[in-house]
Amino acid sequence: MSARVAQTPTRSAYRAAGIGLLLAGGLIAVVAALVIGGGAAPLLLQDPGPFVRWATPIAKLVMNIASAAMLGSLVLALFALRSEEKSFDTALNVASAGAAVFTVSAGIGGFFTFMAAFNPQLSAEREFGEQLGRFLLELPLGQSWLITTIMGSIITVLAFAWRTWTPTLITALLAAASFLPLATQGHSGDLAGHNIAVNSILLHTIGAAVWLGGLLLVVILRDRSGIRTADLVRRYSSLAIAAFVVVAVSGVARSFVALGDISQLWTPYGTILLLKVVLLTAMGLFGAWYRIRLIPRLDGANASRWFWMLVLGEITLMGLASGAAAALARTPPPTGEEQAFVQTPAENLTRSPLPPEFTIDRWFTAWDIDVLWLVAVGFGLFLYLAGVRRLRRRGDRWPIHRTVFWVLGMLLLLWVTGGPINAYQEYLFSVHMLGHMMLSMAIPLLLVSGAPITLALRAIHKRDDGTRGGREWIMWAVHSPFSRVVTHPFVAAGIFILSLWAFYFTDLVRWSMYEHLGHEWMVAHFLISGYLFVMSLVGADPVPYRLPYPGRLITLIAIMAMHAFFGVAIMMQEGLMVADWFGSMGRTWGPSPMDDQYIGGGIAWSIGEIPTLILAITVAIQWSRSDTKLQKRRDRHADRTGEAELEEYNAKLAALAERDRRDVERATR
Repeated sequence: MSARVAQTPTRSAYRAAGIGLLLAGGLIAVVAALVIGGGAAPLLLQDPGPFVRWATPIAKLVMNIASAAMLGSLVLALFALRSEEKSFDTALNVASAGAAVFTVSAGIGGFFTFMAAFNPQLSAEREFGEQLGRFLLELPLGQSWLITTIMGSIITVLAFAWRTWTPTLITALLAAASFLPLATQGHSGDLAGHNIAVNSILLHTIGAAVWLGGLLLVVILRDRSGIRTADLVRRYSSLAIAAFVVVAVSGVARSFVALGDISQLWTPYGTILLLKVVLLTAMGLFGAWYRIRLIPRLDGANASRWFWMLVLGEITLMGLASGAAAALARTPPPTGEEQAFVQTPAENLTRSPLPPEFTIDRWFTAWDIDVLWLVAVGFGLFLYLAGVRRLRRRGDRWPIHRTVFWVLGMLLLLWVTGGPINAYQEYLFSVHMLGHMMLSMAIPLLLVSGAPITLALRAIHKRDDGTRGGREWIMWAVHSPFSRVVTHPFVAAGIFILSLWAFYFTDLVRWSMYEHLGHEWMVAHFLISGYLFVMSLVGADPVPYRLPYPGRLITLIAIMAMHAFFGVAIMMQEGLMVADWFGSMGRTWGPSPMDDQYIGGGIAWSIGEIPTLILAITVAIQWSRSDTKLQKRRDRHADRTGEAELEEYNAKLAALAERDRRDVERATR
């Protein structure tokens, strides 16, 4: 008992030291980076003063660390802990406290941003309040800060009040969404590569938050979690590896946009960026050490000493990286800023110059990578192939054609979201429509044929300690009430076809053109709606209900008719859809906007029906095979029983005939 009491202060001291090192490292890095990059230097015009210049990045640093505690704790709780236990409650308490600090620091950061941007005279007068109100309610930057603050307050309450699986999942999704408003602002909104910058910042901040926040929770739950420390660290390290990949890829993409070329690495901005790269590499080495050396030793005699030594070192590096990131947000990049005078209508609308004419060679050479979908495709390919490899290593078979279909579907998704279609879909309605048809019909047909859910359920290890891993969350998703509704054939078909009409004949299409979030929503929505529709018809993955084969064909024929009518309706439009966009690009090449729209309708009517025809043929083949299998089962049953059923049936007919003969004889006597 006395030994245990003696050890407790040591662990508490380690935890306090970890938090102290994190904050100290962050403050040291933010001050050094501001000095190197000049982010806190006095402005030539409307300088807000030294307090605002230095306090703004420090508030951002606190906000970053708090957001990590908020999101990372929620994610690790969902992936590594048991619901309704003390460790789970502790994780949600940490998330709620992090969200509270996040809310306060976001409010302070928004106020300092207002002071730095407009340099108003601080006072309690009505005029100052009106200026602040207009900033928060009318300007996009102020709206982003206000939305972030409100979302933080909501997450604070939900993380404190909800203590079960599904509500915690909803809270985690809201916490991840709270990173989006500010990702659209800052330098990302001023760069020519706006879309890459926004997605890179969003992925970078979410990945870093899961990484840092998960580590903080591991430190807090050390010897308190109710599960073996080795299991907790192993599960965290899996999340950390995924976060490391996301942070690295998004960081490279963001740097490419901000620097322009490698020579800019020697600028103050590039120096801070190099510092972040060094810190990221060091933290990646720590992660490798976890997997290879630390986890197998956590149950040994010296486990505690090794654990705290490595964790405190990684937390220090994370603090330095967080401080550098906060300072980098206040440091102007050397290149990539738009010119003050917008030269062309295309640049005014898309923030990018008008591309060259869309010739045949551009189908093979034009690229406009969307880093969000690049990361999604990368994980999709890696996890699927890793699952296939695991099955083969234990002697199980997985059809090679399913692997081929999945790989082709992923590569096609990458080509559509990062190739010539993405490069020209903002300028040509016909290319936009072609991409839409690929997303909603061709790609889902390939992905569904890969049967990813079945592979995951077979390849991922089942947990028996009450926690939820990948397999358990997939099982929950498949059997949830929401899944039973959206995978119903009629619901899936309704979503598929009605969303098509609603998107193009409402302002949703305009939203997808003008707003980056609208574009990403469009890609995700039509990909998912197409996947659900195809899976309800021909998928091998489990769904609660499927129509009989005649019903599937009838449903598919009805959808084909409505889809063809949609294409014809586009072709018959007398006015230009989103005329202030497609009609205002100032293109000097290609078809006129009205002719281009007519071509887009033709693509929806003709080319868009090709995947549907393939789907119909697939349903017919499956129906035929189903009948063949049924007949074979009947034949095998007849062989096993020696035609007993047929003989019994013939005997019954003979008995009926004999009875009829006797009745006739009695009637004629």
